[in-house]
Amino acid sequence: MTLPGTATLPAVPLNDLSRALAHDRSLVLDTVARVVDSGWLVHGPAHRGFESALADYLGTPHVLGVASGTDALEIALRAVVPADRPVVVTAANCGGYTTTAARRAGFGVRYADVDEDTHLLTAETLAPVLGPEVGAVVVTHLYGRAADVAAVRALCAPLGVKVVEDCAQALGARRADGMVGALADVATFSFYPTKNLGALGDGGAVATADDDVAAAVAELRQYGWRGKYRIARDGGRNSRLDEVQAAVLSARLPHLDAGNARRRAIITAYAERASSRVRVLPADDASHAGHLAVVTTDHRDELREHLAAAGVGVDVHYPVPDHRQPALAAEHAHVTLPVTERLAASVLSVPVFPELRDDEVERVCDALERF
Repeated sequence: MTLPGTATLPAVPLNDLSRALAHDRSLVLDTVARVVDSGWLVHGPAHRGFESALADYLGTPHVLGVASGTDALEIALRAVVPADRPVVVTAANCGGYTTTAARRAGFGVRYADVDEDTHLLTAETLAPVLGPEVGAVVVTHLYGRAADVAAVRALCAPLGVKVVEDCAQALGARRADGMVGALADVATFSFYPTKNLGALGDGGAVATADDDVAAAVAELRQYGWRGKYRIARDGGRNSRLDEVQAAVLSARLPHLDAGNARRRAIITAYAERASSRVRVLPADDASHAGHLAVVTTDHRDELREHLAAAGVGVDVHYPVPDHRQPALAAEHAHVTLPVTERLAASVLSVPVFPELRDDEVERVCDALERF
């Protein structure tokens, strides 16, 4: 189904980072100039300032900047997974980032299925795959929607299993029991440019209330050093959040909540207008950061063509579950995740970012309504 006369109109982009850069141009240029004038390039005052600002925002004692979200996951897992329990459990519908980090750290990976309605790992989906060899569970706040970490911790804590939050898509989301990033034993963040709080390149962070975990992360992010040139912890790497990225993130952090609210409003507009053939995953309140606007449908190919004809950009997050990735499929050939596999064939992302214009939102709404 297509909309007459719309195929030649300018496309509504899935995302457009140039708009955020144009909006923040003076702020970013002034911030970068201050870093240049300071003479600091790594682990200087901007880095410390951002760590402190993000810790205050999250309400957690420790934030440690690293070079990327994947590094954050790897380092966090190295800090909490014991050598005698070297298996990490995670969901398989989150783009493979935890799988990559865990395997890079030398851990085995096991997958839990997800909830049909929320697309999130839950205590109920997790319970069947726990065992004495499991050292940690990674809970991803997928698409920006906060998972029920408290229920997962209640299941894991008596078993001695650590819980890691992957907050890459959900910075700023708040549940009744607390802020995402302060709900588990340790939490990780990505500041890749497309994230709700984006840097000018790669960046990441680890947050924790545990002093020992924070000390381990501080060592692991810089060669395992405990004092300059003294390697006290094996498994260290060079993973630094540089001064420019830290300064830009500090400058953008005060605007995060407003951007998240705009994202939620856009998703809500889609949900109110979508036809009965499409389900828009809701972002009704502050427990959702609105990172992605995701729809599910039994007619994905048809919907994709319909939206393309209407000039609406789309993508699939994520088309191939981890256990079906070509490099991993043989290892996990015995794994069956019915909900994950069904969702991978039905999800489609539509445009959402704070700078999306009202007329563009209306155009997406109209296309969803007419499908």
